[in-house]
Amino acid sequence: MPNQNKIIYLDYSATTPVDPGVANIIDEHLRNSYGNASSIHAVGRISKVILEESREIIAKSIGAETSEIFFTSGGTESDNQALIGTAFAERESTSRNHIILSAIEHHAVLDCAEYLKELGFKITHLPVDTRGMVKMEDIERAITTETFLISVMHANNETGMIQPIRQISDIVKQHNIIIHSDVVQTYGKILVNADELMVDLLSLSAHKIYGPKGIGAIYIRKGTKIDALIHGGAQERKNRAGTENVPLIAGFAKAVELSNIHRESMFQNAVIFKQRVIDGITSKFKGILVNGDVPSSLPHILNVSLDSKFYDIEGESLLLNLDLNNVAVSSGSACTSGSIQPSHVLLAMGRDERTTKATVRFSFGRMTTMDEIESTIRIFCTIVEKFKR
Repeated sequence: MPNQNKIIYLDYSATTPVDPGVANIIDEHLRNSYGNASSIHAVGRISKVILEESREIIAKSIGAETSEIFFTSGGTESDNQALIGTAFAERESTSRNHIILSAIEHHAVLDCAEYLKELGFKITHLPVDTRGMVKMEDIERAITTETFLISVMHANNETGMIQPIRQISDIVKQHNIIIHSDVVQTYGKILVNADELMVDLLSLSAHKIYGPKGIGAIYIRKGTKIDALIHGGAQERKNRAGTENVPLIAGFAKAVELSNIHRESMFQNAVIFKQRVIDGITSKFKGILVNGDVPSSLPHILNVSLDSKFYDIEGESLLLNLDLNNVAVSSGSACTSGSIQPSHVLLAMGRDERTTKATVRFSFGRMTTMDEIESTIRIFCTIVEKFKR
């Protein structure tokens, strides 16, 4: 087993290490804030105060009201409620049954849509261009009188491409359509404001911003019709049953506060790291394809493929070779990286299947150093040389 002290970790888009300050907050509340936030006695009221203070911090971070933030187990649950909860609420009140989503959504959205399709809802998948960008004209063509929801992620988790959510909102709001955006990859990295994006629903997650796994939130704009996904109690104003995990929620809030402090410096460092990796590998080899458009994407994510015309490489061989050299990266979404299926995102962008399988996603974080970047470039180039045709 590799020595973790020597591992170069460049998979921050899959998850981030918990910040020590966050870990301290969680530990403190695990030890001391053991009351049930729904209890009316003094011990419960202490937990309630922590819960609501945390909610206020997270609400303020996206320009929302505290009453519009509901805690969940993470981004996947938030995505599920956004789609399923909205669909069920709509079915109870109108005859509209059409949902639009981009072809490059996270599987937490895509799989929900397939589930709803089995229940009789109509689903339209928007194509993307070769950069991985949704086009406004495709949205306008897809809208019908039955459309009640559109879901487009803020930035793609594989390529980092930032979608024009505000422009999409300007279009769909003319048709009284609810708009949802998964901001898991952008939250804490760039400014995310619910009013500026003009969205009705946002999915948030803690473990992408140096917080704990197992906790997230959904922003629900006041007045948006949505059903609860989990039943069995009055917690979260009857929107999400189950005793709130106050220590993790407090850790989430602390991670948000720290992200506000580090966001700008991390962004600037990521710009430098991304360009250095691009220059370092494309200057030595032909057929290194950068997926997405660098100026229109998050600097924290770099997705590259080895063109099948130049390289002969099977499936996960590239990742395994990097892992053997203590470089931790992925081929794309951590939720599907164990699968041999090619990336649906890159296929939607027009890459051929073999090239798509020979893909690496580098993602940079708060602890990334230039020494790690230089070492990664050297290791990557040594490995790629072996697979040249």
